[in-house]
Amino acid sequence: MTNTKGKRRGTRYMFSRPFRKHGVVPLATYMRIYKKGDIVDIKGMGTVQKGMPHKCYH
Repeated sequence: MTNTKGKRRGTRYMFSRPFRKHGVVPLATYMRIYKKGDIVDIKGMGTVQKGMPHKCYH
């Protein structure tokens, strides 16, 4: 029987990378500078497991 509880339950397609976008994440993704008051969209990436937000924020 499958596990019905957990942080990544039901995220098979939610956290997957798009077609032809697999592999190393560009460094510009991490080096971007945000200022106070900027509106950001929090999206988790399946390629990076450390610091992944909960699925309700995706």
